[in-house]
Amino acid sequence: MKALVFHKPKDVKVDHVDDPVIKEKTDVIIKVTSTAICGSDLHIYNGFFPQVRNQVLGHEFMGEVVETGDDVKKLKKGDRVIVPFPIACGGCYFCSHNMHTHCENSNPNNYGPEGGIIKEKGAGLFGYTDLYGGYDGGQAEYVRVPYGDVGPRIVPDSLADEQCLFLTDIFPTGFAAIDWAELKGGETVVVVGCGPVGIMAQKAGWLKGAKRVIGLDTKQYRCDKAKIAANSETIHVNKFEEVIEKVREMTNGRGADLVVDAVGLEADMNILEKAKMVLNMESGNIHAFKLALSLVRRGGTLTTVGVYATTYDNFPFGQMFEKGIKWRGGQVPVHKYIDDLLKLVVEDKVILEDVITHRMALSDAAKAYDIFNKKEDNCVKVILKP
Repeated sequence: MKALVFHKPKDVKVDHVDDPVIKEKTDVIIKVTSTAICGSDLHIYNGFFPQVRNQVLGHEFMGEVVETGDDVKKLKKGDRVIVPFPIACGGCYFCSHNMHTHCENSNPNNYGPEGGIIKEKGAGLFGYTDLYGGYDGGQAEYVRVPYGDVGPRIVPDSLADEQCLFLTDIFPTGFAAIDWAELKGGETVVVVGCGPVGIMAQKAGWLKGAKRVIGLDTKQYRCDKAKIAANSETIHVNKFEEVIEKVREMTNGRGADLVVDAVGLEADMNILEKAKMVLNMESGNIHAFKLALSLVRRGGTLTTVGVYATTYDNFPFGQMFEKGIKWRGGQVPVHKYIDDLLKLVVEDKVILEDVITHRMALSDAAKAYDIFNKKEDNCVKVILKP
C-alpha cells in the first residue's frame, strides 16, 4: 500500500509499504477514506520528537472496516468509522475513569507514572513515534487499529467524511480546552493560536456559554479564517506587549477569564534561542504559554492543549503562583467526548469542515507537509485522500 513515511526531520515520502495485518484478536483493519495533517505532526517533522526508524505518520483518520479480529464484537466489515487518536484498552484504571490518554496497556515499552521526556510516557498514539507505542498512523491507504471495540465509532451515512473527520482529534481537543475551565456563562475567552485546534476551541467557547471569544495569531490569514469559521474577534499579533495591553483594555484591565494555549512549543527561534534550547536540552520554546499567562486575569483559568515535550528553563511558576490561576493541560481523552460531540455534528449544532483550506491526494502528502510547515498558500488545514 501507499503511505506517508517519516524518514528523518524534514524528510517524509509517500512510499510503498506492507499492508497492515491483524496481530491481536481485538484488532481491526480500516481502509482509510480521509486523513489529515495535524500541527502535532509537524513536531515530528521538525525533529522535536525523536524518531530513529521509519514510521507511517498520521493520527487523524477515518474509513471503512475491511477486516476484524475474532474478538471484535461491535464492528463488522463495511462499517464506516472515525478513530480517536489515543489508543486505549478500555479496561485499565485510567480508561475506566475516562482518562484514556493515560491507558496502562497500549504503550507497554515506554509507559510509566513519571511522565518523563523519553521514558515513562502515556498511552499509545497513532503515528506518533516509538515513544508512544510505535504504531503506524493513518496517512496511508490502510491502518491497523488495536482495541477495535473501544476506539472506533460508527458514523451515519448522512455525514460526509469532512463533516466528522475532525472528531478524531482537533474538535475534542479544542472542546476540552474550554470544558476544563467549567465556564458558568458570560465569560471572556481568549485563544492563543488560530490554527485548527485554536479555531475549534473558539467554536467550543460559544457552545459553552462564553460572552466574548477572541482569537490571537501571528498570521493574518489565520485570524481571517477564525473570524469566518468561529465568528470570533481576532487580534493579529506583532508584539506581545501590544497584545497584552489590548486584551486588558478589552477586559477592564483585568485580563480574560479563560485563556487557551492552542499553540504549544514553537519551532521559530532566533540563534540565541536555538543555542539555549540545545544547552538546556529543551524542545522548542514556551513563548505561547508565557503570553497566555500574561493574558489571563488573576484567579482565572489557563488551559494548554498545544503540545510541549520537555522541561523548560525560566518557567514562570512564580507568576502562576502570584496570579492564583487554575491550570490544566495535556493530551485530550477523545473517547470521553467523541459520542456527545458526534451528536452536535449530526444535529447541525457545529460545523467542523470550514477550517479546511487544502484538499490533496495522499500521493502529494510530502508537498502538503512542506506547505503546512512553512505556512504557505494561506494553509490552515490539509485533508489527504488516499
